[in-house]
Amino acid sequence: MISIGTLNASRPLQGDESLKEHGGVIAQGAGRIREFQERVYRFYRKNGRDLPWRRTTVPYEILVSEIMLQQTQVERVCGRYERFLVRFPDFPALAGAELRDVLHEWQGLGYNRRAKSLHATAGIVMGQYEGVLPDNEKVLASLPGIGKATAASIVAFAFNRPSVVIETNIRRVFIHCFFDDQETVSDRDIAPLVAATCDRENPRAWYYALMDLGSSLKTRIPNPNRRSTMYRRQARFEGSDRMIRGRILAFLVGEDRISVPDLVSRLESDPGRVESILKTLEKEGFMKNEKGFLTLR
Repeated sequence: MISIGTLNASRPLQGDESLKEHGGVIAQGAGRIREFQERVYRFYRKNGRDLPWRRTTVPYEILVSEIMLQQTQVERVCGRYERFLVRFPDFPALAGAELRDVLHEWQGLGYNRRAKSLHATAGIVMGQYEGVLPDNEKVLASLPGIGKATAASIVAFAFNRPSVVIETNIRRVFIHCFFDDQETVSDRDIAPLVAATCDRENPRAWYYALMDLGSSLKTRIPNPNRRSTMYRRQARFEGSDRMIRGRILAFLVGEDRISVPDLVSRLESDPGRVESILKTLEKEGFMKNEKGFLTLR
């Protein structure tokens, strides 16, 4: 049984007036909000997903899940999240680890900048916040690899405090329910509705419910997110610079050092292209190039 608390549309919600500015989308105010909440929660009671990061409210564990879920499908994260936590169970363990070990555990998730940023954030939390993740949204947004969107999610899921969470599944729900006749929808259009309909007593469960409804909609209707100004087709991975970056880092994780000619030979890629990617990786702080030999920092 999924615990969702009580519905709270019977009392004023932040942003209630802004709803009336959206062409009468929720012109009935609190009553219409309650109807929407009930619809979403009704779906959640029957179809809520049991995901490992939903079984915890530990801020560190929520942070790890949110960074992993950036640009990565839930199914892929499920297979790696718990393993990562076994290896790095808390901020001291992650901050004290070598970047090589963190990247090794991250292999297969892609977008390795996230692993580096997570490692850096752990160091900042240990050094500046006595090992306690800040609960201030602006402070969270300033930490490496987090930003405004992930900070809002952390506030809701780790601290169960109201925030405006907009991610791909939530965006899909709002476009489908409230912008059916609008060809182009921006997050600026959606944000007031997200704020006004949030269950302020239990934002954690509310956003989980919205995400699960949005995930279900993806399999049942043409994707509403194609009408979002945020919509981008994912670039082909095979043969991309991103693929080459990942292979380079995999080589560096597995070996103490490797020469540039040896690396180019193993990659079987254009030397000029590899050199350009290596310069970017060095600039980002992943590796060092000392007299033609590459090592992780």
